[in-house]
Amino acid sequence: MSWYISAVEHLRVEFVMIAREEGVSISEACRQFGISRKTGYKWLNRYKENGLSGLSDRSRRPQSSPSIEGETVMAVINLRQEHPYWGPKKLRALLLRQGFGDAAPGVATIGRILKRTGLSEPKGRGRPRRWLPDPVKAHALKANDVWTVDFKGWWRTGDGVRCEPLSVVDLFSRYILCLRPMRRHGVKDVRPVFEGLFERYGLPQRIRSDNGSPFASITAPHGLTRLSAWWRSLGIALERIEPGHPEQNGAHERMHGVIAREIEGQPSATLTDEAKRLENWRLEYNLHRPHEALAMRVPGELYRRSPRRLRYSAPWSYPPGHLRCRVRKDGYVWFNVCSVDTIAPFRGSEVCIEQVAEYESPV
Repeated sequence: MSWYISAVEHLRVEFVMIAREEGVSISEACRQFGISRKTGYKWLNRYKENGLSGLSDRSRRPQSSPSIEGETVMAVINLRQEHPYWGPKKLRALLLRQGFGDAAPGVATIGRILKRTGLSEPKGRGRPRRWLPDPVKAHALKANDVWTVDFKGWWRTGDGVRCEPLSVVDLFSRYILCLRPMRRHGVKDVRPVFEGLFERYGLPQRIRSDNGSPFASITAPHGLTRLSAWWRSLGIALERIEPGHPEQNGAHERMHGVIAREIEGQPSATLTDEAKRLENWRLEYNLHRPHEALAMRVPGELYRRSPRRLRYSAPWSYPPGHLRCRVRKDGYVWFNVCSVDTIAPFRGSEVCIEQVAEYESPV
């Protein structure tokens, strides 16, 4: 027995001897020894039951240990082998979904099972997180309030072809709307994808993206590109994160991290096979994978189509006195026999010009 433990037990004996004397206030004795009244009464009761031996430290080992049936352990192992990157929380959600009920072990117990069977890897402490002020962004209170869009970093398939998926996610439900490998980033390649998404799922209230092409341009007025100008013409608000701060779109980036671990780490032989694999992974992510941010529900339980449908309506109506013009391919329009420079993203579109002053020649 160490000197420290002996000293602690000696103080307990001294406290009990003093507190048991007639006329001594137990509250005052507790304050004198720096303990709570609850602790003081605990040692007094132990002394009454077992004498001085009751003042010794007792073992903290549980008197009973819950046993786990072998069938449950095998179910945990099988689920882990089917989903080698899913943690104890997701595995427990699957056990509950399969009808184990009260027989499903806790998260910590599943973690110990994985550790003892060699199915889990120890993780390092990682880098300390830096706190960064997050600018005010729109909160997604329901499905289709905010869609997030980005390109996943590229990798090469087994035949050396570059694979760079375009991903579109509903922020509220975490439902992946699109996960498609793209050969190019041009508007002619990306716009048809969004036309298909708008036809199938409807229009969101706003779209959040980074400042890269083809979603935004740091040189164009208002950061517009031909793609984002089209979004704006459909009544979709534009929301961009700050340059160099991908954490402002953290949910989307975390999903990309899962793709990097489960798909990119083991690429397919061809781009066609990789596209099929990404689509199957998207379906599993939406319909089977539990999400901690969704209280262990799956995105498919929360996502609903948008009531805002894509309609190619008639041309915009403008007030009297405005001139309707079509922007040429070079970004100019003709107005009163003059060539007027407009915003390049509106090339090929119809715009309205309002004359605010007479032009005076400098000569």
